Amino acid sequence: MVIKEQVWLVTGASSGLGKALVEELIKQGYPVVATARNVNSLETLPQGSADILKLSLDVTKSDEIIKAVQKAEEYFGKIDVLVNNAGYGYFGALEETEQNEAKKMMETNFWGANNMTLAVLPEMRKRRSGRIINVTSIGGLTTFPTFAYYHASKFAMEGLFQSLRQQVSPLGVHVTNVEPGSFRTEWAGRSHKGATNVIEDYELVHETRQISENRSGSQPGNPRLAAKAIVKLANMNKPPMHYILGGDAFDLAIEHYKKSILELEKHRDDSIHQSFGDGNYWE
Repeated sequence: MVIKEQVWLVTGASSGLGKALVEELIKQGYPVVATARNVNSLETLPQGSADILKLSLDVTKSDEIIKAVQKAEEYFGKIDVLVNNAGYGYFGALEETEQNEAKKMMETNFWGANNMTLAVLPEMRKRRSGRIINVTSIGGLTTFPTFAYYHASKFAMEGLFQSLRQQVSPLGVHVTNVEPGSFRTEWAGRSHKGATNVIEDYELVHETRQISENRSGSQPGNPRLAAKAIVKLANMNKPPMHYILGGDAFDLAIEHYKKSILELEKHRDDSIHQSFGDGNYWE
């Protein structure tokens, strides 16, 4: 096997999509830095023909991020691809949610990705080369009643990295948000947290939560195929801003944008008559 030159760093590599991605990278001969809160959880990863560096990393701790990136750059000499994958979900209605738990999730999902990116950007910018791939969610483009604070974390990621893409594209650094749908991981199983202060009025929230939890382990998406798609993405000359994974996610995204356009058009006249000189419209 030909050993690839592109060096990857993947957060949240102990399970789910992150683990599947690292396994695919090893299979294809990429040198990879695999990180997880508990480095022992990475023991089952194969060694492969290319080198792998396994590091303990809690993305909510800035000092650990700095040390991990330094170790990776010292070991491999560079980081070509950062995959911000670490994150988890929280299920429950707004009123039911323990606010400290919502803040902890935001620290992981949003600020973790933000701080990882800040740590790798200086060297990527100097080399005028690099790729930042952020695993957001179809829940970063559209919403469901059960995941309000999870959506907030993913919408925040979408906004941040869409803007960053504009900032760094002229510098040779590519940014893409990957939006998976339902994949057979532990996202809705042991990896998520949920409200315990259940309020009976939010019946719809509880129904959709139960459906999601019951589907855990039987979702249609194959993480191994998602991993292959992400490797393909990282080798595109002109990678897209959005890279949706899963037929369910694709259909949801199309439906969402179609509905949004229809809603905008419905109120078009009110929207565009907001300038000086438009007073007669409102008489």
